[in-house]
Amino acid sequence: MSRTRSRESAHILVVDDELSMCELLEILLSEEGYRVTSSRTGRKALALLKEDHFDCIICDIRLGDLTGIDVLKAAKETDDKVPVIMISAYTTTELAVEAMNCGAYDFVPKPFDNAELKQTIVRALQLRNAAGIPESALIGREVEQTLHFGKLIGNTPVMLKIYEMIRQVANTTTNILITGESGTGKELVARAIHEESGRRDHPFVTLNCCGIPETLLESELMGYRKGAFTGALHDKKGLFESADKGTVFLDEIGDLSPAIQVKLLRLVQDKVVKPIGATEDIKVDVRIVSATNKNLETEVIEGRFREDLFYRLNVIEIRMPPLRERKEDIRYLAQHFIEKYSRQMGKQIVKLSSYAVDLLNRYDFPGNVRELENLIERSVALSNTNIILPDSLAIATHKKLHRRRWIEGVKNRRFDLEDVKNGVNIDAILEEIERAYVEKALFFAKGDRQKAAELLGINLRSIRYRIEKLGLSPRARMAEMEPPEDE
Repeated sequence: MSRTRSRESAHILVVDDELSMCELLEILLSEEGYRVTSSRTGRKALALLKEDHFDCIICDIRLGDLTGIDVLKAAKETDDKVPVIMISAYTTTELAVEAMNCGAYDFVPKPFDNAELKQTIVRALQLRNAAGIPESALIGREVEQTLHFGKLIGNTPVMLKIYEMIRQVANTTTNILITGESGTGKELVARAIHEESGRRDHPFVTLNCCGIPETLLESELMGYRKGAFTGALHDKKGLFESADKGTVFLDEIGDLSPAIQVKLLRLVQDKVVKPIGATEDIKVDVRIVSATNKNLETEVIEGRFREDLFYRLNVIEIRMPPLRERKEDIRYLAQHFIEKYSRQMGKQIVKLSSYAVDLLNRYDFPGNVRELENLIERSVALSNTNIILPDSLAIATHKKLHRRRWIEGVKNRRFDLEDVKNGVNIDAILEEIERAYVEKALFFAKGDRQKAAELLGINLRSIRYRIEKLGLSPRARMAEMEPPEDE
């Protein structure tokens, strides 16, 4: 790896009371070309801050003598521009908020991902070297550099293929069927096709096929003539006539009734419409793009969707992937929504904390990009720091996903929740729960750490850290444990 001048000259202070963590960070960061100084006590760190200059500080929240907050405050008094990255295996929302309010750059949980930590350091140093440019502007620039296509955001391989397909089909007259789960951005693809085509200066008209009663759908699609029915006081153009020379986007096409499917088939084949009450057909020039979250092939087999219409609409299919298949894009999408809703709400929220990013990456997002957007909007509204912390996200994801499992786990291990009124040691309880899950995973994996990590949904480095922290020996614990009662 080539070492840039900025990396060779960057001096990083590591403050952690664990020798192994200091040694790990010294090796990790030295390999990246940084100069590293470490301290295992808060008081020594304070002395180093007076003696030397540091470009970045990585500090544990919990130290043997002082707290990481003490070091953070001292660092900011010495140099208010120095980025301080707080790390911890044990923390509370109150501590995280206090750290952010005292000027921490980010909050990273242990065990951390090495690559993610290194990237956090790179961004922190870029901010320090940006000569007064606000961090929000730097992050916005990074998002802008992420590949876009229209309003689509993402640079994962699957999105790059979609961008290329949009370019290929845009200037054809071929009908397009966009498939994918709800919330994946199918309408954005349809708009991108329209904007990339020669029809861009003409109307783009959208109809949600399941959002209009069937009794009104025909008049919306085809239009009507004055006097065609009670209430028809004047002529009205239908959707297809209004979109002449442009694009019609039919969303949720799989929800059309059989009667409307028949009328749509003729329009797709002959490109003519006959308004209700009219005596003559009207020729229209439209590009039809349809979308569905259903499997139309199954709908055809089961008789709910016309086979001839299916083949007319599905000349070219573009499949939008669910968000769980493009998780590398989550951070950029989230940042885009942070900027959007911060502007709308008049807030100065800059980014997600590293812990919050990790939480999002672990969530499957059944509602896809739409759910992510709603989640970020809610988090911006709830956040009381300039960085979105996991607590804001927990309301929508972490608690919803894990609350029931945690409660069941506590009950299975006979923890009495009524004991809370008499006072409890929550750290000890959580450590016991963690120990029980790690031990059980090691048992089922027959001591294989990689398999145990997969069972717990964590990586190998993470389970190694937990085994060391909890003082577990995988094979010894496997031998000691009795088989589970349900086997």
